[in-house]
Amino acid sequence: MGLSFSVPRDVRPPASLKNVFRELNTDLGMAIPDHGDLTAWAEQGVLLLNASLTVEDGRPGSHKKIGWHPVSDALIQFASSQSRCAVFMLWGDHARSKAPLIDRSRQLVLEAVHPSPLGRGRYFGCRHFSQANDFLLAHGALPVHWELARE
Repeated sequence: MGLSFSVPRDVRPPASLKNVFRELNTDLGMAIPDHGDLTAWAEQGVLLLNASLTVEDGRPGSHKKIGWHPVSDALIQFASSQSRCAVFMLWGDHARSKAPLIDRSRQLVLEAVHPSPLGRGRYFGCRHFSQANDFLLAHGALPVHWELARE
């Protein structure tokens, strides 16, 4: 779909996305959606970006050495430099390695382990969704409406 974690409505959400929804439910009390389409978040300005922009089906990390990292680095630096205030949620070691590219004097950087089940639950309790909205509101920006419409 071109959006990190997102899957079309007719595809069962993967385990990592289910964990994101579980954290969202715990953090903000929102219902867990019955689909994994995150287009509504993107339409509000949420950039859902992987360090590598392509991957072979069923082979995580298979394209990490084909040149995507300079592209994703440039996108992150551009977003940081052009945003009055933005929140960067860096989930997992690959994402967390991008933290030095972000201007922390104007942006909020939230870091956590990847929401994959392989993280053994360490992702849970990060409260990134409420922290993001608190930061945005404190800086005069609109909060993200995280709740996704149910089908």
